[in-house]
Amino acid sequence: MGGQEQDEWEEEQGLADEDLRAIDDAIESATKKRRSDDFVESSNPQRSRSRRLPRSIVALQHPNPNPLSRCEMRLSVMKFGGRILYSKTAIDVEQAANHLLHTIANSKSKKTQFVLGFDIEWRPSFTKGVSPGKAAVMQICGDTSHCHVMHIFHSGIPKSLQLLLEDPTLLKVGAGIANDAVKVFKDYNVSIKAVEDLSYLAKQKLGGGPHQWGLGPLTKKLISKELRKPNKIKLGNWETNFLSKEQLDYAATDAFASWYLYQVLEGLPNLEVAACQGSEKLEGVTSE
Repeated sequence: MGGQEQDEWEEEQGLADEDLRAIDDAIESATKKRRSDDFVESSNPQRSRSRRLPRSIVALQHPNPNPLSRCEMRLSVMKFGGRILYSKTAIDVEQAANHLLHTIANSKSKKTQFVLGFDIEWRPSFTKGVSPGKAAVMQICGDTSHCHVMHIFHSGIPKSLQLLLEDPTLLKVGAGIANDAVKVFKDYNVSIKAVEDLSYLAKQKLGGGPHQWGLGPLTKKLISKELRKPNKIKLGNWETNFLSKEQLDYAATDAFASWYLYQVLEGLPNLEVAACQGSEKLEGVTSE
């Protein structure tokens, strides 16, 4: 990482105005159906006084009732558009983690908790009885401007990165992140603290089961974009000497999507709260 690049990175503290505007737009898009058609009145006079949940809440409890119609839509592709900072050697990864910690320390005064999008990649095994490879790549993203892709298969986890991962005040978010934390512990004996699984957070906000809400479905549901995960990259060799541009883009986008979707989900009310609010709106409704 060059000196000019480090200076530019250190100037990024907290969320920029454009970051906040982008997140606000995504939250508004995800909740716009909740602000219209607040209730449905029965056309049957004998049932006209019955109360029903708002259509928007029912729709969120049963997302995508017509999968075919969603498949017909052509969605734009979700992609990280900032700078990808790739580090491979122990010295480079140590330096990257130190600057991450420095940036976080300067931003903590503006936030109660700093959030990091987190993910890992490893080489799968296609041979029965052969275990998959150890965690080979770790990607961390905390804003729209920079994403770190660390090739820990070659560098290991140096002290500064370990401090970052074990810091309980830094929230790490991702889909299935608990399983990632277990793998990192098994492979490197490092315990990742303060993790939140987006799949379970989405269940609280949108309903459904946690296994339903991977990064791909969440990206489509919340911001109407497609998160592409081609198998030739996803199942590729992450232990290679140097990551390809396609691998770097894939890794950075996953971490960025985790960070971004967390902001959107946090802006939504829990499903139970939304249901109560919808019921309150119907309290005074009677038929004419």
